[in-house]
Order: sequence, then C-alpha cells, then structure tokens
Amino acid sequence: MDVIPAIDLLGGQCVRLYQGDYGQAEVFGKDPVAMAQHWAEQGATRLHLVDLDGAKEGTPVNHSVIAAIAQALSIPIQVGGGLRDRDSVARLLDLGVSNAILGTVAVEQPDLVQKLCAEFPGHITIGIDARDGKVATRGWLETSEVMATELAQRMADYGAAAIIYTDIHRDGTMEGPNLESLRSLAESLSIPVIASGGVSSLSDLLSLLALEPLGVSGAIVGRAIYTGDVNVKEANAAVGSGRWQDVPPDNSPRLA
Repeated sequence: MDVIPAIDLLGGQCVRLYQGDYGQAEVFGKDPVAMAQHWAEQGATRLHLVDLDGAKEGTPVNHSVIAAIAQALSIPIQVGGGLRDRDSVARLLDLGVSNAILGTVAVEQPDLVQKLCAEFPGHITIGIDARDGKVATRGWLETSEVMATELAQRMADYGAAAIIYTDIHRDGTMEGPNLESLRSLAESLSIPVIASGGVSSLSDLLSLLALEPLGVSGAIVGRAIYTGDVNVKEANAAVGSGRWQDVPPDNSPRLA
C-alpha cells in the first residue's frame, strides 16, 4: 500500500488545515520543492499536492510551484485544487503531473469528467471529500446533496483511475481514518480507493492495510508526517512500498 505524503499549498507555503478551515492553517514549510524532495528521499512512491488557493479561487494558482516539483522529482505526482475545466487539466498534465484530481467538477459537471476520462485515460483521479456522507465542493466551503458512494460509482463507470476519499471531519485532526466508510466504498467499487484524512500513527496505516484486499491501495498522510507522529521511511517498511511503480517515460501511471 502506498504511503502518500501530502503537501498543501497556500500562499506559496506548505500548510495543513484543520477540517478544511482556511482560518486554521498551520505553516509547516516555506519551500514546497525542498519539502517534496525530502519526502521522495524518505522513500515516498507518490506525492499528493493540493492547490488550496486554486480550490478557493476556482482555478489553479500555484502552477510555478507545481511545475518545479514535477521537474525535481521522478516519482508520480497527483494534484488537485481548482481544476474545473479541460484546459486546466491539460495544462497540469503538460507540466509532468501524473494524475489530475477532480472534485467540484465531478458534482457540477459530470459530463465533462466523462470526456476527460476518455481523453486522458489513466490520468484522471476523483477526489471525493465527504461531510456526513455528502460530497463537499468548492474547497470544502459548500456541501452538496450528492452522496459520496453514488458519486464514486458513477465516476468509476466513467473510467476514473482511482477515488481519493476524504472524511472532512477527520482531516487534520489526527483522530484516525473513517474505516467503516472506506470499507463500504471500496467494496462497492472496482477501481482503487486512496484513503485521506485522520491518519495519525503507524497503527492507523496498519488498520488501512487490512482494507487493501478490498481495494484501498494507498493512504495520504499530512499533519502526522510533519509532526513526526508518522515516519515515512518506517511506514513504507511496515505497509509496503505501494502498488504504483515508477512512472513510465510518458508519465502514465501503471499498476503492478
């Protein structure tokens, strides 16, 4: 199972939010490229970037930082935040990003997502951020009436490469992942599910590893790797180096 370090970009810095609250942002680093290189050196097999400015503005903002990270690393990078049209996705992939993460647009423009999955097969990942089982959109500032499980199933049918599932109530809290929701989601899908939110310890990762046979292929870890509660190198040794292999020359991800 992949242990995937998260770098959240806000104002050009690495931050972590508490339950998605922009008013509760804690800065963990002022050099995102150096931070990305650090996690790669620690053995990360994949990196998760969120353009928080982009998520709030509705269009990507941190292109230069993302481009610099993609150029500096050889491991796959998945990026989300403000990707709500075809040109934004294409531009991101042209920077060398492996997977574009679509969230709000999956709820508001599902037909567009279907077209993008067909145009960029294997490169479109769906980020489903849930609050009490319902999908939150626009940088978690709004909550829709769409149920997370229903959206995930539809996106899988459209050809999405994977689903990233975040329980907003757990994000940034270090209270542990929502195992029940993850199990239910993974059992209903035929594509990989990546867990996000609440991972606070190696024990949490081992609990998620138990769901790997159901399709939970990775875990995004944020605050815990910055506070030192999770050591990336030790976590990789405990739960495996991941199902994703080195990215091929055309930057297309492949599963082992």
